[in-house]
Amino acid sequence: MSGSTAMKIEPIAQWERVCSRQDLVAHSGVVAMLDGVQIALFYVPGEQGDDRVYALDNLDPRSGANVIGRGLIGSLSGRLVVAAPLYKQHFGLEDGVCVEHPEQRLRVWAARLRGNDVEVSAA
Repeated sequence: MSGSTAMKIEPIAQWERVCSRQDLVAHSGVVAMLDGVQIALFYVPGEQGDDRVYALDNLDPRSGANVIGRGLIGSLSGRLVVAAPLYKQHFGLEDGVCVEHPEQRLRVWAARLRGNDVEVSAA
């Protein structure tokens, strides 16, 4: 077809239940397993009921230890971050990029609350 543009087809997200809402701790992290990988879940309740859950790799790229879920949530320049417990580097909750060393990053997954379930996109 002349003049047609290719349409990009996005993969359909496959959501997997990893824990219940009751397992989460507000403004803190918990660790769950997804396909044999430890993921750190961070629960940030919203003022208007717009609660958010962030899912990041639990493995700290600098130390090689599974400790990110024990990190502290904070804000740097209006950006939500988690401070890694061992070397205190900060990773963005939305993109997993390290503030101090952008070449370091954590894998991130889409996460959501669905009723009492916490689901993470396995796709």
